[in-house]
Amino acid sequence: MKYNRILLKLSGEALMGANKYGIDPARLEQYSTEIKKVRDQGVEVAIVIGGGNIFRGVQAEKSGIDRVQGDYMGMLATVINAMALQSALEKQGMYTRLMSGIKMEQVCEPFIRRRAIRHLEKGRIVIFGAGLGNPYFTTDSTASLRAIEVEADVVMKGTRVDGVYTEDPEKNPDATRYSKITFQEVYEKGLSVMDMTAFTLCQENKLPIIVFDMNKPGNLFKIAQGEEVGTLII
Repeated sequence: MKYNRILLKLSGEALMGANKYGIDPARLEQYSTEIKKVRDQGVEVAIVIGGGNIFRGVQAEKSGIDRVQGDYMGMLATVINAMALQSALEKQGMYTRLMSGIKMEQVCEPFIRRRAIRHLEKGRIVIFGAGLGNPYFTTDSTASLRAIEVEADVVMKGTRVDGVYTEDPEKNPDATRYSKITFQEVYEKGLSVMDMTAFTLCQENKLPIIVFDMNKPGNLFKIAQGEEVGTLII
């Protein structure tokens, strides 16, 4: 396998499947199966998952909720998704650990960098919930920072789109996909990949990002093998 240790970033919305809200059991099973295939080949896997299928902090202000309060609510939503994914992975026979940026000892371990690395070395899948434990930071930022902290080889951002395009392919069918692009080119072209904090963290630490379609079976395994799937940002 090309990569020894990966950080997989999943969106909460992806867990909805065809539903408009919540968690689709079929999608959860699909993701856990894909992750298991990679783990079975010896790849160390860390995961960050969003909470947009349940609650998004940026939506809070529209509801009259304080932004900081809303962000904490969003963090708790990521923990719900992380627990669901943890359960699905364990049903597949995987050993897992759920680590949280907010202390909640009954369901998660607190995030401790050395402990997280040790879990990965022992072959456990580590899921990072509750973001960074601070408001105003997205789960993209969480994925970038945690990947740097645990010394991952790459950030794999699994989305419903098969890479980075010149324009939004859902709005413009003539948009073309990049197979490889530099961080600088993404800046210059104003392409949307991650929020600027997350993106800059990866650039400054020379951590490559791969954006790919997680919903297509086999894609995660192909990337871990070194096949060119999605868009590589270096």
